[in-house]
Formats: sequence, structure tokens, C-alpha cells
Amino acid sequence: MDQRERLCWLIQALVAEDARYAGLTIPEDESERFMLYRSLVNVRPPRPASAEYLQVEDAYLKERARKRGIVDASELAPVRPDEPQVSLWQGDITRLATDAIVNAANSQMLGCFVPCHGCIDNAIHTAAGVRLRLACAELMDEQGAPEPTGRAKITPGFNLPARNVLHTVGPIVPDGHPSRHDQALLASCYQSCLELAHERGLSQVAFCCISTGEFGYPQRKAAKVAVDSVRSFLSEHSNMKVVFDVFSNADFGIYQELLG
Repeated sequence: MDQRERLCWLIQALVAEDARYAGLTIPEDESERFMLYRSLVNVRPPRPASAEYLQVEDAYLKERARKRGIVDASELAPVRPDEPQVSLWQGDITRLATDAIVNAANSQMLGCFVPCHGCIDNAIHTAAGVRLRLACAELMDEQGAPEPTGRAKITPGFNLPARNVLHTVGPIVPDGHPSRHDQALLASCYQSCLELAHERGLSQVAFCCISTGEFGYPQRKAAKVAVDSVRSFLSEHSNMKVVFDVFSNADFGIYQELLG
């Protein structure tokens, strides 16, 4: 199968799982076809998929990642020559090949169920494939309660270039004015991810901008907590490397200033 055939096959398989999708037509436009596939994956409950489905999905997503361009995080230059453990990169975190990327999750820890939503949680689950939601569900079933803010869990990365995903729930700041408690919780997100990575023998972690965006934490204040927390951890763990991944020009400028 080529990529078009794989994508059409995956859509048909997802449609066949739910009678509500009967009669749904596959768009001719390639981008629209992918958006339909992404939507179906985004709303799919955490349940096992057939071996055939996983084989086709793995082939499709890995080839899609290759065509989009995989970035080897270990080759990123440090921001400062006297701080070789810290790099800054602007781009889509799902393109990074590294030991682990960090996902800004919600307390359900199951990914975003809103079709084609622009959050990082949605992007990571889409790029990883349906096994990521199932792996998260198994962790949450074992825990038996929502994920507390400021902690971390780890899953495989599946079809991501990153080998693992560290999931953490950041504080929500609806009024845009974080309290000291919010600051402590955000710092705990970074600390928990790094501690878990260290426990698992991982040597490099790429962080997104946790709690910013829809969670409402102001970008500059969140970045200050991120940089301070990471530097504190790295002062005691010289073998760990960290990439701060940002998407917007504004965030890039903030981190460049704080790190420089």
C-alpha cells in the first residue's frame, strides 16, 4: 500500500467500528482525508485495535513522520556554551527524536477528544496512534482516580520519533494571575517529569510550554518557572539534557532571553 491507500484503509476501518459513521464518504483532497482520519482517531474510545489495523497505522504514521522531517534532538546546539545541557528549538514537538517528549495533559490523562483540536495533547496522541490512548487508559484504570496536578506518568511513544511520552497535568490559571501555589504546582510538573525520566534511565527530555495557552498561565511567568526548575535539577544531574520546545515566536523570544 502507498500512503493514500493506507489512509483510506484506516478511515474505512475506523468507520466500520461505529454504526453512526455508516455512509460517511472519504474526501478526495489529501488534507481533508487526513483531517477526517485525525477526527476519527481523536474521538475513538481507548480500546484495543486489531493487529492488521496497527500494522497499517504504524506504516502510515511512521512514513508521515519521515516526510514531515524528523529532528534529532541530540544534534541541537546548546543555547549557551557554558550550559551544554540545555537547548532551545522552535517547532512541532512531535517531530523530535529524543528519549522523551512532555505532553501537557488533562486530569483524565486520555488525550484530547475534540476533533482536530489545536492543543499539544491532541497533536501528540494523533501522531502516536491509537495505542497511546489505550496505554494511558490502562494507567488511569490502575490508578482509579484523576491525575493530580504536578505529577508525571510515562508511556511509550509508539509512532512518535520520541521513544517515550511523559504526561503531566499543569495548573489552570483562568484569570491569568498565577498564585504561589500555582507556581509550585508548575515547578512540580517539571521536577516530576525529570525525576521520572532519571528513574527510567533517560538522558534527554524535550519540554513543551506546560500550562500556557488554554490553561491560562502567562507565557513569561511560566517560562521563568520552567527555566528555574530545569536548571535546579540539572545542577545535580549533569548527565541529563533538556530541550525547551516552543511553537510561537513570542515563546522563542522569551526563552532565548531567559536562557541567554
